[in-house]
Amino acid sequence: MPPAPFTVALIQDGVAPAKAETLERTIASIRAAHVRGAQVICLKELFDAPYFCKKLDLERFDLAEPIPGPTVSRLSALSRELEIVLVVPMYERQGPGVYRNSAVVIDADGTVQGVYRKMHIPHDPLFEEKYYFAPGEAHDPVQPSGTRGPSGEAGGFMVWKTRYATIGVLICWDQWYPEAARITALLGAEILLYPTAIGWHPAEKAALGEAQVNAWRTAQRAHAIASGVFVAAANRTGFEDEDGTDGIEFFGHSFVYDPFGRPLAEAGTEEAIVMATCDPRRIEETRRNWPFLRDRRVDAYGPILNRWIGPRGA
Repeated sequence: MPPAPFTVALIQDGVAPAKAETLERTIASIRAAHVRGAQVICLKELFDAPYFCKKLDLERFDLAEPIPGPTVSRLSALSRELEIVLVVPMYERQGPGVYRNSAVVIDADGTVQGVYRKMHIPHDPLFEEKYYFAPGEAHDPVQPSGTRGPSGEAGGFMVWKTRYATIGVLICWDQWYPEAARITALLGAEILLYPTAIGWHPAEKAALGEAQVNAWRTAQRAHAIASGVFVAAANRTGFEDEDGTDGIEFFGHSFVYDPFGRPLAEAGTEEAIVMATCDPRRIEETRRNWPFLRDRRVDAYGPILNRWIGPRGA
């Protein structure tokens, strides 16, 4: 029997001044998405805090929570009540001095299935993430429950077989890396979910803004086509300058693409709930007609493990 279609929702929003208020607003949006038929709901990167990585500030480590912790417990109860799958990206305090940019996968019975920890950590102006986050481990065998991900893992990349869909989660900067998307698709993901916080530097928007959004869309659309998998990105929106920097205008444009790269849903820059129904039969159909996975030369890809190769003889 083929897997059933599932409905995914992406919550595209900003943050309130207080963490507790943001959580309540997010819960209201989750409930609204559920009323509209959402079964798998993904929040934005670091959903319950301002994007605090714009400058270095030791006190911002206090924003982190353990997993499980109070926020996860609250949203686990909500998942169980509504019988929905939630992807909850948050700042994780894994241990003393060890902090991660993480996403918790909560199944429709409220069970925490596992945690994905962002593998690629950027270091750019206003995106000072290497100061705040350790990267996900190349081999991350233990989840909060003490077990491996139910469906599988390869290095730090994981998939989870939830009640409604087999999902893979990658976070923001991960979205530029075809290797991450390919491995997660090969693990059996039906959809790649990318919680995101990406936007414009004010000085760059006029000259580069449109090109930056198009590059962001194109990279992820290419993942959908190359691996024959649904791809969805939940971005934040709104201008954040609360820390005395020039700020970032998060540009939204959250989307869902099908395995052929066709857009199923997309938002503008406003707050929105982006929804689409994904039929896994499209994955099989697309891969039969465009058999990229069949024709891969896995015996020839060893050099990809080098950071740089250079011309032969150099």
